[in-house]
Amino acid sequence: MKAPPSPHTVPRHPIAVVAERIGLSQDVLRVWERRYSAVSPARGPHGQRLYSDADIDRLALIHAATLAGRTISKVASLSTKELATLVAEDDAARERRPAVVPGAGSETRDVVGAALALARALDSSGLDDTLRRAASTMGVPAFIETVVAPLLRRVGDEWHAGRVTLAQEHLVSSLVHDIVAETMRSFAARTGGPRLLVATLAGERHGIGTALVGAAAAAEGWNVLYLGSDLPAAEIADAAAAAGVRVVAVSIVYVKQQSAVIDELRTLRSRLPHPVSLIAGGGGAAALSTELAAIGVRVESSIQGLLAELRGARSAA
Repeated sequence: MKAPPSPHTVPRHPIAVVAERIGLSQDVLRVWERRYSAVSPARGPHGQRLYSDADIDRLALIHAATLAGRTISKVASLSTKELATLVAEDDAARERRPAVVPGAGSETRDVVGAALALARALDSSGLDDTLRRAASTMGVPAFIETVVAPLLRRVGDEWHAGRVTLAQEHLVSSLVHDIVAETMRSFAARTGGPRLLVATLAGERHGIGTALVGAAAAAEGWNVLYLGSDLPAAEIADAAAAAGVRVVAVSIVYVKQQSAVIDELRTLRSRLPHPVSLIAGGGGAAALSTELAAIGVRVESSIQGLLAELRGARSAA
């Protein structure tokens, strides 16, 4: 007698449920399936995709691997067991290299771990103090790379796993954004310094990435025009022309409609003068790196990569 299929492998989740659980857009999921064969969902009676719990577990592992800096093309072909091992190794490596900041006397403490604990306790003042002291001690680039980036990844992973609430996640995001934006604005304008415009495209309301970019660039001597979130490409282009910027940087976290994002960036690129560089960062940009490169948009997945681009643009002028 044939054994019934495991409930874990029964396809029963529509793509909207998978996107919500994992934190990726439906467009990205389709690209991962079509281009990289990350999973092979079943089809319902009307052709709709249906995913099993095992599919969701695998996609979550792939997402975690890409958040750690690995490319989708390299990890999509791995088995689920290999993915789990790789993600565990990445998590262990992060734990072995905690960001530390001097405390009282000779003591040091793990800033990322401490910040996560304070977020769980919804201790706003304690979290604010911890992050501000780390920023002032480390300097902006190191603070962003060794505290902010891993903290946001940890919080995101914990939220997806159900171990962090939406309120706790919002507390971290809100405080990080405020601290980084204030830091960015604290740098005085440099006479004759190069100008950078940072913003997000229409429909993208996650502005923390642009604030991180702006703060890191300001620390490097750039005069930053920070326009925040949710701006049409034409408005960004007009502002860039009026301000005489050398570089435009946009953050793309989620891609709800791949064609719409590419069209917006194509419009932006076409309306910017040729010498002006256009850089896109964020998880959504990384998922579209091939398409964006084809229309003249540079994609950078790290603050250090972005700073290298800015140094190149500065020396080329």
